[in-house]
Amino acid sequence: MFRIRRIYDTGNPSNEEALSQVKRIFREQFPSIDPEEIDTLPEKLKNPLKYQFRSILFIADNGKTTVGGFALLTHAPDLDFCFLDYLSAARRSTGRGIGGALYERVREEAAAIGVKALFFECLPDDPRISGDPKLLKQNKARLRFYEKYGARPVVNTAYETPVKEGQDNPPYIMIDFLGKERRISRSRMRKIVRAILERKYPGICNRRYIEEIVKSVRDPWVRLRPLKYVSKEAAVEPAKTLPADKMIVLTHNEGHVIHHVADRGYVESPVRVKTMLAALERSPFFKSVRSRHFPDKLLCEVHDKEYISYIKRVCSSLGEKQSVYPSVFPLRKNARPPKELPLRAGYYCIDTFTPLNKNAYLAAREAVDCALTAAEAVRDGAYLAYALVRPPGHHAEKRACGGFCYLNSTAIAAHFLSRSGKVAILDLDYHHGNGQQNIFYERDDVLTVSIHGDPISSYPFFSGFRHERGKRKGLGFNINYPLPENISTEKYGRTLKTALRKILDFRPRYLVVALGLDTARGDPTGAWPLVAKDFSHIGRMVGAIPFSTLFVQEGGYKTRTIGRNLRSFFEGVWQGSFL
Repeated sequence: MFRIRRIYDTGNPSNEEALSQVKRIFREQFPSIDPEEIDTLPEKLKNPLKYQFRSILFIADNGKTTVGGFALLTHAPDLDFCFLDYLSAARRSTGRGIGGALYERVREEAAAIGVKALFFECLPDDPRISGDPKLLKQNKARLRFYEKYGARPVVNTAYETPVKEGQDNPPYIMIDFLGKERRISRSRMRKIVRAILERKYPGICNRRYIEEIVKSVRDPWVRLRPLKYVSKEAAVEPAKTLPADKMIVLTHNEGHVIHHVADRGYVESPVRVKTMLAALERSPFFKSVRSRHFPDKLLCEVHDKEYISYIKRVCSSLGEKQSVYPSVFPLRKNARPPKELPLRAGYYCIDTFTPLNKNAYLAAREAVDCALTAAEAVRDGAYLAYALVRPPGHHAEKRACGGFCYLNSTAIAAHFLSRSGKVAILDLDYHHGNGQQNIFYERDDVLTVSIHGDPISSYPFFSGFRHERGKRKGLGFNINYPLPENISTEKYGRTLKTALRKILDFRPRYLVVALGLDTARGDPTGAWPLVAKDFSHIGRMVGAIPFSTLFVQEGGYKTRTIGRNLRSFFEGVWQGSFL
């Protein structure tokens, strides 16, 4: 079994390994290619303007670490065409359908980009210019394969003229109209041929040769060779379903419903997730995966062991429908906590409205597993993943719960990813992400950025001020953008733009977004005016950041609009990432 996926982020460790294998296949299957050209592949993917083509790389892998083939598609936005530069299976993987699957994915991408035709080169099946019988047989097989999709060589041009006299196997120029009835004029074809020769073969095709080939395109409308290997015209359109590599991995903790606090005014309820899931069911962008269980040691790398032990013990000791709210807080001395577990709550909580009950830890623990499952997917090559979890987590500090949060799923996932490279956390909840700030305050490998209501008037009140910038190694790696209660959407957009610029300057390997939707108009815990179209715009801005991204759900409590806002946000993310 193999999967086809696009390499979006060259900085992802799994993608770096995939790129090294692609380069090895390049050298094996195309020994005449200049090794320096092969080594420029990562740079072509990161810096397309330098090479005049936008390079798009697809790989076929086994879902783990072995690459069985690749396709390199280039897009010329200025002339609005796509050119399939290379397509190859590894030597050990030929004959397994990898080439066909890669070509179909390339056609899907070309159609999604909106070009009228896909161009590529194919070695000739004419024995007059292909003298090796074994190679001639292979050339015929390739042309037969492409004819199944309606792709054929252009006739009545001199494109297959060797650059140097006597060279064998000069290629045909091929056109795949992607299953449509289309035509290309002489003037447009000449521009395309010139672009291919000048951009693909700089230093190989001299000026005189290029002019000769371009002028050989003489038909008013380009003509393709009649069918030779299939009996019937095959107008095969690319699949219209969303490719798997363009889908957002989705995990959610189904067991969250056991954590249901019915106390009056407690807005963190199960209906939140039900409403958001219903909204996502109408979106084509998501691929659901089941979460798996991760060891407790990952929690203890972020949270204090005694804190984890306490909330596990106190929650398991409580009866059904029994809640414990903190009532005593040891501000002056916390060396000797009370003997009774319920009375000890104030040692491990920052407020009076985050109850401990029988199922709080269980639901929070499952939320962590979901966040880690999504983080693992990103680490292993997924470009976007979303953990839709409750209870939220971004107010949970190293040794304290609060703000409906018990375990900091966002911080635990970010720490997990930090093993593979630098991580930036962008907290978009209305309330300051004091948990991430507390956990990463002295670290320089995790940048924490939070846009939130000014703590002068918004929860958590004691954390999130602009002057809090980190400590020791972490100085400068904690950035807060406190905003007043009454702001315009324009002000929010400008602040987000500034925050994203900070993240770009940091150049993380991963971005983790603490996604709070309590910034919406009318949310019972917030004061800002954002509506669906604003969330779409915010999503596009975040999606345009060129890093593998994990989203972890935090707040958002206006159930009447939360589904629409969530769907609008991810529509924006998808557009910013892939269009």
